[in-house]
This record gives sequence, C-alpha cells and structure tokens, in this order.
Amino acid sequence: MRSKPLYKSLILIMLALCVLGRARAADSLSLPTLLVKSIDFPGIQYPGDARDSSSFTVPFTKVGNLLLIRARADSTEGNFILDTGCPGLVLNITYFRNYQRTVDHEMESQGMTGNATATEQVTIKKFHFGTVDEFNVKANLANLGSIENSKGVRVLGLIGMQFLEGCEVFIDYQQNLLLFHVIAKKEVKTYRHEMLADTAAYHIIPFEITENRIIVKTTLAGKKLRFIIDCAAETNIIDSRLPDKIFANLDVTGKVSLVGVGNTKVEALTGSLETFTIGNRIITDMPVLITNLGKTCLSYGGCIDGILGLDNLSVQKIGFNFTTFKMYIWK
Repeated sequence: MRSKPLYKSLILIMLALCVLGRARAADSLSLPTLLVKSIDFPGIQYPGDARDSSSFTVPFTKVGNLLLIRARADSTEGNFILDTGCPGLVLNITYFRNYQRTVDHEMESQGMTGNATATEQVTIKKFHFGTVDEFNVKANLANLGSIENSKGVRVLGLIGMQFLEGCEVFIDYQQNLLLFHVIAKKEVKTYRHEMLADTAAYHIIPFEITENRIIVKTTLAGKKLRFIIDCAAETNIIDSRLPDKIFANLDVTGKVSLVGVGNTKVEALTGSLETFTIGNRIITDMPVLITNLGKTCLSYGGCIDGILGLDNLSVQKIGFNFTTFKMYIWK
C-alpha cells in the first residue's frame, strides 16, 4: 500500500442505530408526554392522481450522496433521508424530545465508532408514505445534528428498509425521482417495469436481505466478501481486519476522523481501490475508507466486510426489487 500524507475531518453518515441492534435484558421507562400523530410526505405524486394506485413517485433532493425527501411530522416540516443501511425508522431527537419516549434496554445500539447505548423510541400513530400506510410505528431516536450541520438542511429522520419490503424501487438520478411500485402477491412472478425492457442497458446483481439490510456478495483477491448496500453512506468502507492481500491494489491517500451519531469519533485511512467487481459490474479507482468494522456485526447474520454507497455504482439509475431480490445498475 502506498501512502500520501493527509488529514481531514469527515462526517460519516453511517448511523449507529442503523448499523447494529443487539438484544440485552429488558428494562423500559415511559416518559409522560405527547404522541406523534402522523408523518407524511406532501411531495409524493400518483399516476393520474389516483391515490389508490400501487405506484407512486417521490421527488428527492440530492445533497452530497444523501437523498432527501420533503416531509411533515405533525406541524414540523423538514426532510427524511432514504437509508437502505437502516432497518427501520429513525427520528432526530432534536424535534421529538417532547414526545412520549420509551427507554428500552432490550435493544442496544452500536455503530462503527464503538459506543453502545440503550435505544430510545417513540410511537407514530400513522406513517403515510405513498400507498404505504403503517400504524403505531416504533421509531428509534438519535442525534442527527452532525448531518444537519454538515449539510445545512433540517433532517427529521431516516426511512429504512422496513418501508421497502414488497416494493420495487428505482432511483432516477437524472430526474431526481424515486419510483415506487408495491408488488401484489399475484404480480410477483409476472410484474416487470417498462424501464427494464432494454436488458442491455443495465446489470442485474442478486442480493440477500439479512436483518433488514441489503447484502451483496463479491470476491476480492480470491476471498469471498459480503457488503451492505447503503444509499446513505457518504463513502465506501472496507474492514481493516481483512487479509493483507485484499489491500494489494489499494492506494492509501491519507487519514480521516469519522464522526458517528452522538459525535463519537474514530480514525480511518482513505484510499482508492484500482478495481472492484460487483456482479458483472467492474468499478475502477473506487474511493474507500479502511476502518475496523468489528463493532458493526449483525446480531445473527455474522460480520460484514464492507459497506457500498450508490455513488460509484451508477450516475443514471439504480433499481431494487424486494420480491425477486435483484438489483439493477444502469451502465
């Protein structure tokens, strides 16, 4: 590995509550305040304005690598981040500290920076996201102030994998749109979006769902690896504990300070991989961070070897079918 001296600070959008939840002894405490009545997304569009449609379109704003969706929680307006590295719903405690909270030690939250904390939760009476309506939704609370400060936007929370189940989702970077279709049981074998008509235009990569995370498999230097696909990751990350041969084609460029939820920090190396292959898609000069991912092992799914953001996969469109478990990456 070749090294170039550099040191800078990086806000890492790899959120503690979205990386790991570990069971502990139950011990909860309810605080007597208000309930969250509703969370909705006023910018969502329906074909022909038919709100009973199984399809809907969500405009987004791209800030850095983050996909921001305009939202309203009761009377508070702001943005939610679409985060496929997050299993459920996370709310920014800045805007929800006066609501009824449950401090629950059954679920311990821990991220890359190593801090483990008990999970605080609130309940949302109605969560309305396009044609997806869920009631009495539990949401974890986290301090997302570091994201707000680094991006200069109001972040109400994160939308995770819980709300993508049974859907097909396309991220269209050219139009700044998310295209959702809720796939009915009778459609699972027959449904095909018109975007997929030209099979030469995209790569197809299979994935697995483990503990509500998207896991893809690849091989690097002859070793089989597992990566989480995280559309809210600011950069790609590789576990520093992997064998040295994995880093043979890595050009180290410096060091960074990673800032996680709660402003905890850990140092990491920055670098560039000469080649990285995912399915039949070959990525050259892929930027990566090298840090210890031992604190991000899944509860029952074992440890992961890295995290892939979407920024290096395609600048056009990326799609996910959560019934056939296929990812589509446009060339």
